Formats: sequence, C-alpha cells, structure tokens
Amino acid sequence: MNDTRQLLVFPDRDAAEEVAEELSARWPDLGEIEVARDALAGEDDAEDAQWVVAVEAPEDGWTPGQLRGLDELATDQDGWREEG
Repeated sequence: MNDTRQLLVFPDRDAAEEVAEELSARWPDLGEIEVARDALAGEDDAEDAQWVVAVEAPEDGWTPGQLRGLDELATDQDGWREEG
C-alpha cells in the first residue's frame, strides 16, 4: 500500500487549479487539496516558479489505478507527478 503524499507539478496556475478541481470531483474522499507556488531551486525570477498540487493519500493508501489517474491528469496539463 502506498500512503505517500503525491505532488503534481505544473508550469502554470490555471493548470494546477483545473487539476485540483478534477481531483476533488473524481475522488471526493481525498479531502482538502492544496495548490501552491513553488520556486525552482536557485531561481530568483518569479517567471521560473512552478505550481504544485499536493494530495495526501487516501485512508487506505493509493491504488495503482489512482496513481495512474494522477499521472494522466498531470501529463494532460503538461505536468508530472512526484512523491513528496
């Protein structure tokens, strides 16, 4: 069982917010989904900031299907998934 927090990383805020809404609709048991701005390490320019959707694991942990769904949502918006 995978109970690690998942981070979906996107190049812009609109994509991150759209994915957060989709996650809430698809898996309402995930609870609060956090959208935050994350500056790239060593970058001072605000243009280089990424947007992160942080999703805590469901009570029973992530299923392989849910992790695939997260991957699909991320790649559909030019993003990716990381464990965090």
